[in-house]
Amino acid sequence: MNLDFSADPLFSWYVILLLVSGIALIAMSYFKTQSAGMRAFDAIVGVLFFGYGFYLAFFFEGGTYFLVFKAFILPVILVFQFFKSLWASNNASRL
Repeated sequence: MNLDFSADPLFSWYVILLLVSGIALIAMSYFKTQSAGMRAFDAIVGVLFFGYGFYLAFFFEGGTYFLVFKAFILPVILVFQFFKSLWASNNASRL
């Protein structure tokens, strides 16, 4: 495993954030509070994030990797959208 917080904490935290974001997006895609297209988008982005994090954690042998923290804006937006649709569906069921 390539995670070593004492040697390269930035890389290690980046991999952890990729894995956690991927798992969260995949989990959100199972709830039927969003449209089918949005759920599919969540699943695809989640698999991509998790896959890249898994690659960096277990198969990456050094060299160059893409460190794009702007990519974590997308999961935040998708999580916000998920809770917004969840709140809307709860309010609709109360009426």
